[in-house]
Amino acid sequence: MCFALAVFELPPDNLYLKKQKRYLMQTHALGHSDLSVTPLCLGSMTWGTQTAEADAHAQLDRALEGGINFVDTAEMYPVNPIHADTVGKTEQIIGNWIKATGKRDQYIIATKISGRNESFVRPGQNIDAKTLCEAIEGSLRRLQTDMIDLYQLHWPNRGSYHFRQNWTFDPSGQSRENTQDNMIEVLETLKKLQVAGKIRHVGLSNESAWGTAEWLRLARMTGTPEVVSIQNEYSVLCRLYDTDLAELSVNENIGLLAFSPLAAGLLTGKYRDGALPEGSRRELNGTLGGRWTDRVGPAVEAYAQIALKHGLDLTHMTLAWCQTRPFMGSAIFGATTLEQLDHILKGADLVLSREVIDEIDAAHRVHPMPY
Repeated sequence: MCFALAVFELPPDNLYLKKQKRYLMQTHALGHSDLSVTPLCLGSMTWGTQTAEADAHAQLDRALEGGINFVDTAEMYPVNPIHADTVGKTEQIIGNWIKATGKRDQYIIATKISGRNESFVRPGQNIDAKTLCEAIEGSLRRLQTDMIDLYQLHWPNRGSYHFRQNWTFDPSGQSRENTQDNMIEVLETLKKLQVAGKIRHVGLSNESAWGTAEWLRLARMTGTPEVVSIQNEYSVLCRLYDTDLAELSVNENIGLLAFSPLAAGLLTGKYRDGALPEGSRRELNGTLGGRWTDRVGPAVEAYAQIALKHGLDLTHMTLAWCQTRPFMGSAIFGATTLEQLDHILKGADLVLSREVIDEIDAAHRVHPMPY
C-alpha cells in the first residue's frame, strides 16, 4: 500500500519534531514505477572494506526493524578504496544475507552496471548489449536472486559533469548520433531483460537533464523501458540538481535517489574543528573525493549553527531537509557502523519547520558550491 509522504506537510513554526506516524514507515511510489520505497535508502558501498560482512548483515536486519525497505548497491562496490579484487564483494555480502535469512521479498534491491572506467570492472568497455548481459548475470549470481528491482546505469558512456568534473566539463567531443545509437541498443537490451524477468525497472545515475530527456524520448519512440529514477549526488552542500534536473524530475515523474546526502560524512559534523576520527572516510581519502576544500568548513559550520539554534541534530536535520524536496525519491545514506545506523534511525520522525528550511536556503545562498 502506498501512503502520502508526511514530510511535505510543514508543521507550524516552533514545532520541529512531529510525533505522529513515522514517515520512515510510510512508502511512496518511486517515480512512475510500481516500486513503493521508503524515504531513506540503505547504502552499502563500504561493505567489504570499512564494514565487515557480519556488521553489514546486522545493518540489513536493523534497517528492516527501523522500517527501511530499500537497499542500494553496485557491481563495482565496495569503495574506500576501490580494488579490482574486491569488485562485486558488496553484492555478494547482500546475497549471503538473503540466503541466510530468506528475506529477499522484504527489500527493494537496486544495483548498477559500471560504465567505462580504468581498472575496476571491464576496463575501458562501454555499457552496451554485451556488457549489460554480462553484468546482469554477475549481479544476479552474487545477490542470489532471480530479479533486480531497480537496475541502474552507473554513469553515462559519454562522460558527465559529476564528481567535481563540473569545473572542467567539456561536451564538445560527444557524438549525438553515436550516443543515440548506443542508447537505443541499451534500451532494447533492457527490454529483453525485463521481459525475461531479470529486472523490474530501470534507473540512471550521474546523468544530466539532456541525457535523461534523451533516454525518455528514445524509450517512448522504441517502446522500451522508461527510466523511473536518477541517482545523483545531492545534499545541502551539493545542489546541482535544483534547476534543470529538478524541473525534469517533477514534470516527468522521475524520482531522485540522492547519494551522499550527508556529503561523505561532512554533514554529520564529525570533521568540524579539524577533527579526523580514526577509521573515518577522510582518514582513508583525505579529500573526500574532492569535497574537502577551504570553503567547505565554513559551509558546514553554517548548517551546524542552524541545527544548534533550533535544538536539532545536524545529521537528522540534513536528512529531513532532503525529504522536503518535491522531486525526492529516496535519500541513500551510508553507515559504516551499526551505531551510525541507529543514530540515523533516531531522527526518522523529524519534520522541519518553514523557519528552518528558510534558514537552510539562506545559508545556501551564502555558501553555494563549496566544492
